[in-house]
Amino acid sequence: MPASDLVNLSGLMDDAKCFALVRQHRWPEGVGCPGCGSPSVIRDGCDDTQPHRQRYRCKACASRFDDLTGTVLAGHHQPLRVWVLCLYFMGLNLSNRQIAGELGLAVSDVQAMTEQLRRGLAAKMPAVELTGEVEIDEVYVVAGHKGQPEEVAKRGGSDGAAGWQARRDAARWRKTSRQSLA
Repeated sequence: MPASDLVNLSGLMDDAKCFALVRQHRWPEGVGCPGCGSPSVIRDGCDDTQPHRQRYRCKACASRFDDLTGTVLAGHHQPLRVWVLCLYFMGLNLSNRQIAGELGLAVSDVQAMTEQLRRGLAAKMPAVELTGEVEIDEVYVVAGHKGQPEEVAKRGGSDGAAGWQARRDAARWRKTSRQSLA
């Protein structure tokens, strides 16, 4: 990981620095409209309740948005610094109970936060595509006959359902048809 990607934990205690961090990671080449993608946006004041949350207006489509619009961090009552610290603690592999203790929140609230953050991270991940030669470790063929192909062939091989029905019918025939003593 490059040194520029590392985050200083003491710097995350300030709301202004948290919003700057979100802007830096969301728009590395400059702010763009989440609706139309246009880079021609202008600042349009700040949020009333969070003064460091910058509002923008798109010149192309005239839509209004802010730093968190269209992210998993939008529309929540917890301050952004709590979300960023929760994400940081998730990166340290702390449990939800430990994160709740560190942030002074209920475990159920932290559970909901971590689920939303994981969903947001998973949505950003590109789809995995396997190409070329793919190797696997083990294959389960038939229970009890691993490494004994002659036993598998004797029992009916890969047509398990048909072989099972034939064995069942043969067993019923033997049970109902008694040999005569004569």
